[in-house]
Amino acid sequence: QVQLVESGGGLVQAGGSLRLSCAASGGTFSNRAMGWFRQAPGKEREFVAGIAASGSSTVYGNSVKGRFSISRDNAKNTAYLQMNNLNPEDTAVYYCAAGWSIATLSGSRYWGQGTQVTVSS
Repeated sequence: QVQLVESGGGLVQAGGSLRLSCAASGGTFSNRAMGWFRQAPGKEREFVAGIAASGSSTVYGNSVKGRFSISRDNAKNTAYLQMNNLNPEDTAVYYCAAGWSIATLSGSRYWGQGTQVTVSS
């Protein structure tokens, strides 16, 4: 059973940066694609970024391209989301997910509990 725990959320001013972490336990981390999603109040869940198991391939949602960067450290069983140039529209609960491929992350049964990111203007 894979367990995921996010951390690193908080309150930041517009233009600032945050780095989220997703620590995994159980299963084999290095065999799984990892991804980040977010959900703002009253909005549907949105794909933010995904990274292949090997780390060789990444995919980003259009709204974060050029500002966010996903990475992973398989030795630490941890995935990261570096968020730069944040704006108030990035305010949401951010969730990490683990799956067999980036394309199937949204349907994964392995999700973290979420971490709140709030960007003030």
